[in-house]
Amino acid sequence: MVFGGIQKHSLIDYPGKLSCVLFTSGCNFNCPYCHNPELATGRCTHSLSLREKNIYEFLSVRKGFLDGVVISGGEPTLHEDLAFLCGNIRSMGYKIKLDTNGSRPKKLKYLLDQGCIDYVAMDIKTDPFAYCPLIARNCKPETILASIKIIMEAGIPYEFRTTCVPSLVTPRVIERISKLIQGAPLYALQRFQNERVLQPEFFETHSPQTSAADLSHYQSIASQWVRTCIIR
Repeated sequence: MVFGGIQKHSLIDYPGKLSCVLFTSGCNFNCPYCHNPELATGRCTHSLSLREKNIYEFLSVRKGFLDGVVISGGEPTLHEDLAFLCGNIRSMGYKIKLDTNGSRPKKLKYLLDQGCIDYVAMDIKTDPFAYCPLIARNCKPETILASIKIIMEAGIPYEFRTTCVPSLVTPRVIERISKLIQGAPLYALQRFQNERVLQPEFFETHSPQTSAADLSHYQSIASQWVRTCIIR
């Protein structure tokens, strides 16, 4: 397993739990606004100190303090030994939350069927029919739609998230996504921070800012279709 970083404690990444966040290295998407460019490109900077055995040692020491572990990225489902990692962490008594871009529905279903994870957060970047070519050149909308369906039928807590970048997110896009996830317990609209992004040149010609009024408007649209919509 290739790790690119660790956040040793967090109160916000796993709802209702004090968690640590493990960041896997490498991603199959090319989102211009990605705020973890080193992780996205697989430039792992902590490989020596974040070997798998060191992770287990850290979690062993933190038993009774941490409640859960968030596995984020990059894109964790690219790693074929993810189920093995989850099994080992869960055997230590931790709940596991997975952050995913939804690009590997078969892998996602396998993890859920095996009981490897307890909570899923999936990022929906824009209208699934508009991912190509800006988000990923080879991502078919059917792939994203399949992951949404799998998550909503899994029977475990979940949420969907969209980072509100003006060039990718409009009222029409929010309505489209909200209808696709109709009835979801939680949809988070995330503010975009234009700092250390994967493609800074993209924002030389595209506005990086979404106003508070626009976010509130998006929230009002989404709230018609999902149970709870929040702004982060």
